Amino acid sequence: MSRSPKSDHLAPVEATGTGQPAPVASTPCARRYGPAGQVESNSCREENDLATASFAERLHLTDHWRTAHAFHSSLPGWLVALPRRHVTSIAELTPAEAVELGPLLHRLSTALHDVVRCAKTYVMQFAEAEGFGHVHFHVVPRMPDLPTEHRGPRVFHYLTRPESEWLTSDRRVEVAVAIAERLRTG
Repeated sequence: MSRSPKSDHLAPVEATGTGQPAPVASTPCARRYGPAGQVESNSCREENDLATASFAERLHLTDHWRTAHAFHSSLPGWLVALPRRHVTSIAELTPAEAVELGPLLHRLSTALHDVVRCAKTYVMQFAEAEGFGHVHFHVVPRMPDLPTEHRGPRVFHYLTRPESEWLTSDRRVEVAVAIAERLRTG
């Protein structure tokens, strides 16, 4: 019987330097409104609300990219890297955004290996679900004991679990702080 990927995969972490969240940069993600006046992109809404967002929504910020721990996930360390402006196709990335992407994905994968002790990471980008048309890259830890039936694209099983199985907000922040600390100390 396989163990499920739970918090026992999280490596011990020292307290972060100042304990303060990363500074919030001014947002280049323009507000985009749908027919009822609501922001049509969840990613843009989150970008516009960074000043009050949970640390898990902004665990790593650069001029061009924001990294968040996925919400509604039952898998610790499921990260999402998003451009900080509204982009709906990889072809729309600026040269600066594109140049930063490869090293960012490498650094996130390395941090996940160190923090959650995954065997490898999956990197996926679809941007097809309603409200999630903004380009975003899933950087997902593939745990050593991940059941075969949940490997590859079937890892999305961990985003479709009932709310009772989601990581708590505190747990998402705990994992986000550990990953941010690893990125900081590199």
